[in-house]
Amino acid sequence: MPIEFVAFDMDGTLINIESSWAEVHRFFGDSNQEALELFLADKIDDVEFIRRDVRVWWKHAPQLSRAEVDRILGSVPLMPGAERLFAELHDRNIRTAIVSGGIDLLAERVGRRLGVDRVLANGLVADGQGRLTGEGVVRVPIKGKGQVLAGLQTELGYAPEVTASVGNSEIDVALFRQSRIGVAFLPADDAVREGATHVITRPDLTELLPILLEE
Repeated sequence: MPIEFVAFDMDGTLINIESSWAEVHRFFGDSNQEALELFLADKIDDVEFIRRDVRVWWKHAPQLSRAEVDRILGSVPLMPGAERLFAELHDRNIRTAIVSGGIDLLAERVGRRLGVDRVLANGLVADGQGRLTGEGVVRVPIKGKGQVLAGLQTELGYAPEVTASVGNSEIDVALFRQSRIGVAFLPADDAVREGATHVITRPDLTELLPILLEE
């Protein structure tokens, strides 16, 4: 049964950086390690995690705007092979989606560049002048990617049997469980390796082609 629909993680998968949120922290020479540890321990939720990210940025740029975040992320590189991979998928009428806990400003840019059919990622709320309010929009709960993919499958009419998904970390295993093919691309941990049907360790997305097109 050929694959008709492919869902991709973004950070560390379609783009050649570990995290879009961490990239903004890196720009300011800071980090949000404390909040990350609290989130992983289930002591704060996705909404509060975003609030704490923004508060770190505000220490360096109190008037930070969405446009400025967009500029900070403007030079983030695509993963090698991304454009060829999506051209091949489009040629075969395979639909695609980004399902990412990353920043929507970057996800939407990547989606436009690659011609992705649906882009779901998390956002930053701004006021009338474009300045960040400190609140976020959670479209993809970091620990709920499987439910998001299931919703897309229902909306677009694709069963798990014709779905593939691609990701690099433990949180992407939830995508794999909703898919016949789950590819751990540049796996960041053992959990994503063990949860996948295929593992790719070379930083080239064209390595996905024989997996997605020939099964």
